[in-house]
Amino acid sequence: MRPPLSSPGRQHFVQVAYHVANIDEAMPRFAALMGIGPFLVRRHIGLSPVFYRGQPVTLDISAAHAQAGPVQIELVMQHCANPSAFRDMYAPDQEGVHHLALFPESYDAMVRHYRDRGCDIATELVTAEQRGAAYVDTVASLGHMVEIYRVNQSLHDFYAAVADAARTWDGRTLAIEV
Repeated sequence: MRPPLSSPGRQHFVQVAYHVANIDEAMPRFAALMGIGPFLVRRHIGLSPVFYRGQPVTLDISAAHAQAGPVQIELVMQHCANPSAFRDMYAPDQEGVHHLALFPESYDAMVRHYRDRGCDIATELVTAEQRGAAYVDTVASLGHMVEIYRVNQSLHDFYAAVADAARTWDGRTLAIEV
């Protein structure tokens, strides 16, 4: 099943993401507390281009993804000290909810919706798989960022892989490196 598409007037959040200090320590903790797994882990994700508040930057992150019912849980760890949407909210040793993510019907319309309401794009990026996203600074209004995906088949395939892994999880394998 594909994640539902969102419009500015009707948003469906498909992911809750947490900034974590240590992804390898966080996975067993989240699995034990939430009963979720396995985590599909991507380390030192290739990102290019990356813009922080309109300026080009480099960013080194790792992420682990698990399914919790209809919602994906993402654990994100930033390895570098460069400015980003993650560093806007958390120091390297701090943890907490960072963003909720959605699949928009129109990336441009969703970005415009948030900008028209005074929310800036904190970070915009593209992965090596051509999965792109904008992290919208909604911290003052919501207490966290909102991630707007640039939807493509690779993103749909990744979401399906995370959900499929959860459906067949035997409870023993905690992490699958992808």
